[in-house]
Amino acid sequence: MSLVVFTAIVGMVCAPVDVNPILGAASILAIAVGAGGAGALNMWWDSDIDGIMKRTKGRPVPAGLVPREEALAMGLVMSVLSVVTLVLSANLVAAGLLAFTIFFYAVVYSMWLKRSTPQNIVIGGLAGALPPAVAWAAATGGLTLDPILLVAIIFVWTPPHFWALALYKAQDYASAGVPMMPNVAGAQSTRQQIFAYSMVLAPLGFTPVLTGLGGTIYAIVSVLAGAMFVLLAARVVRSFAGDTDGRGEGKALYEGGVDNRPARDLFAFSLLYLTLLFATLLIEHGFGLHFAIPGLTK
Repeated sequence: MSLVVFTAIVGMVCAPVDVNPILGAASILAIAVGAGGAGALNMWWDSDIDGIMKRTKGRPVPAGLVPREEALAMGLVMSVLSVVTLVLSANLVAAGLLAFTIFFYAVVYSMWLKRSTPQNIVIGGLAGALPPAVAWAAATGGLTLDPILLVAIIFVWTPPHFWALALYKAQDYASAGVPMMPNVAGAQSTRQQIFAYSMVLAPLGFTPVLTGLGGTIYAIVSVLAGAMFVLLAARVVRSFAGDTDGRGEGKALYEGGVDNRPARDLFAFSLLYLTLLFATLLIEHGFGLHFAIPGLTK
């Protein structure tokens, strides 16, 4: 959720227009409230399986802190309020994109894809990838190639990020009946797919440099971070991660003689990877440090 809001802020800062600070803040708040509303709807719908999974049983609804009907009401009110706010603070294009994002996450992903296909996180990842485009549209009234590239980076990043987690939490998902890739295709196939997506992600992360969105600093960061992502993914594909489920934290993660650390390391770095890329764009555009590479930028 923090990354959702952060990537939205980056999308607005990178937009090639001057944004009224009050309206810009209102738009970011609307996106944050919309994300929270979608999350509340997700927790309402998934409260049955959240109570089974160790990773989610502490959430407010399965923990008994918030009744299901209140989570539903909260999610609906927040979702409607966020879209209306974005109409008032920005424009109909941004509000429409936000409404689509909330619907896609709460209905298409949570209610349909999550429990029906191992491609759930691949297709459903679009919802988490759209916030920078929503913010860009809020600032400019439309979309160009640059925000689409930001969406594409998050979209391709999502499968290796979540599958790395699923490799050592496979039993959690199996107990809840969620068909995550390791449970359906097996750990070896999942490791191979993680590596394949990583090989696509690394050069994709560099593409903002080619459009001029990313400058010299971004070029260096994206190359180094992309290389590290591929290196960690290569460790995963050569490992036996996921062959034994991690049923807890710490030493319990390595029970059964199978070391799941490569998957856990990739999952941890994947969070840092996306943060680094977007933070660099924020620094370049927000602090006047954007310097295009001569002869490389289109």
